[in-house]
Amino acid sequence: MDLIINIFNLILYQPLFNALILLYEYLPGHDFGVAVIILTIIIRIILYPLMTQSIRSQKILTELQPRIQEIQKKYKDDKAQQGRAMMELYQKEKFNPFGGCFPLLAQFPILIALYQLFWKGLRVEQTTLLYSFVPNPGAINSTFLGIIDLARSATVKIDNITHFLWPNIILIILVGIIQFIQTKMSYPKTGNIKKDGSQMFQFSGMMQKQMLYFFPVFTIFILWNLPSALGLYWLVTTLFSIAQQYLIYRKPIYAQPK
Repeated sequence: MDLIINIFNLILYQPLFNALILLYEYLPGHDFGVAVIILTIIIRIILYPLMTQSIRSQKILTELQPRIQEIQKKYKDDKAQQGRAMMELYQKEKFNPFGGCFPLLAQFPILIALYQLFWKGLRVEQTTLLYSFVPNPGAINSTFLGIIDLARSATVKIDNITHFLWPNIILIILVGIIQFIQTKMSYPKTGNIKKDGSQMFQFSGMMQKQMLYFFPVFTIFILWNLPSALGLYWLVTTLFSIAQQYLIYRKPIYAQPK
């Protein structure tokens, strides 16, 4: 276990920590929030090919929905034949239904590293992890635009009294709204799918509607007790995803079958 932790720190935590401190030191104004935004953009540029693959997989699945629905309707009483027909469709279109999972899973180690970075990386003792060419910033001012304390969560306890940090709360709610927009963009347009009134269609529509609202609420719930720097990272990375998704979704990947 210690070996895994050491490798994780060496490959992810320490490089991200040094990159953040380097940006904080050399960006005009020494604004910690701006440093987080620039670091997020750099991470997304590095992950751009992987995320493009994931978004393309989502789009392909969306465009195949009418044909998938036809197969489900045609073989509704023969699940084995339905499965074979689905696999034939995927093979014909060279589509891997799990192709979009790995790029999403690849982000989790980065999120864990950023969580640790924003949770403990601002402590003075962490400066021992700085590379030789990175200057020691001493005490770090963790505010963003002088308003949001990115080292704190939405609430903070002082003398056993809970105080609500409204700038932080507004940031988290904004993340939830942007998450809602991004999730809505991922769902197929209802005009592309035949409303045949089947139980499967009704169940699918109900699940999509539930997930549409579940993800934003769940995001707010998760970020509520985490350092707001993670919320800022989530906001920027979601905006980046929306822009990337818009570029990919502009044109169809598959021509509709005649």
